[in-house]
Amino acid sequence: MASAIKSIRALEIQDSRGNPTLQAFVTTEKAEGTASVPAGASTGSHEAVVVAAAQAIATINGEIAAALAGKSFDQQSLDDFLLKLDGTPNKARLGGNALLGVSMAFARAAAAEAGQELFVYLAALAGTTPALPCPMFNVINGGKHAPARPVGGNSGLAVQEFLLVPAGIHGARERLDAGIACAGALKVLLEERGESTAMGDEGGYAPHLAGTEAALDLLLQSVANAGYATDDIRLSLDAAASSFKKGEEVSGDQWVALAKRYQLLSIEDPFAEGDMAAFAALQKETDALIVGDDLTVTQAPRIADAARASAIRAVILKPNQAGTVSEAVEAARTARTAGLILIASHRSGETNDAFIADFAAGLACEYLKAGAPTRPERMVKYNRLMDITTLIETPA
Repeated sequence: MASAIKSIRALEIQDSRGNPTLQAFVTTEKAEGTASVPAGASTGSHEAVVVAAAQAIATINGEIAAALAGKSFDQQSLDDFLLKLDGTPNKARLGGNALLGVSMAFARAAAAEAGQELFVYLAALAGTTPALPCPMFNVINGGKHAPARPVGGNSGLAVQEFLLVPAGIHGARERLDAGIACAGALKVLLEERGESTAMGDEGGYAPHLAGTEAALDLLLQSVANAGYATDDIRLSLDAAASSFKKGEEVSGDQWVALAKRYQLLSIEDPFAEGDMAAFAALQKETDALIVGDDLTVTQAPRIADAARASAIRAVILKPNQAGTVSEAVEAARTARTAGLILIASHRSGETNDAFIADFAAGLACEYLKAGAPTRPERMVKYNRLMDITTLIETPA
């Protein structure tokens, strides 16, 4: 169904790191949609280009608004129009953040016009049946997600994310309760040991620890102290290895040993983004899911290449890596066709927009990464997941 656009505008807001980003508004003849755009700290080199917020806002309020006003679109034709208007392969002229803000806001307006929940609208685009994802709680933040320290660098952890995944627990509320309980138990453990409970970018704690194994041991203890079994809550890592400094690299044998010792559910970006052969070799040696993020950057051709190389068994989906809603949906379709597991993900610089929760449920992603269950910009995603749970379980 086509929607006639009356006006488009954008304004500046601040993300969770206090950096400027944008909020876009699309008004159609029958509805209005709004969306705000997140930003990552650890980014792949092939992501859609992000321009300065002020530049993106000026572009939306000027060139994009003028080009779209008075025209009618569905989601695919709108996104195609935006890509043609930009005219570059990586959104460098108008900015991926400008295009995504308009694309997401239009999706909300179009869903409202159709009288649909956003996740239902996105499911129709993807040709999927909505399903609830299992959350992946990033409760220890290292790497670029840890706050800087005057002495000793950041957290002492090269690995960027240490996640608790309640994969053995059934029920969305029960999974969220488990994440909250384990994060609370972790805080108590850190306090008892005299470690910092300062938070990193994604709401997890950023203590100064000896290394990866020390952090994983803390997670296992926090799970036990919260009253859960290791079968209930699995451990996962996001290495973000493209951000490793010299000397921080981890070999394939070391990853295999870690995966076996801690029964890791998944390891994301264990090697630098250009080393697909290393991904493939590791995937052959472990039962843990090897996950592509910087390797694949939510782009269908790169996902297809990684799948053909048997480099990964799961893929991260971040709409702002792609640049438009339609491209993110196409990336998910490509991944699903290749038999990959889908993990929808927020960014480290977040807003109070819960779009990613609707995206995860609408596209029937197996998992959702939305940070630790602590800060408002993370909890809004989990709270929306609770709303979606009710809507799926008790349809109108």
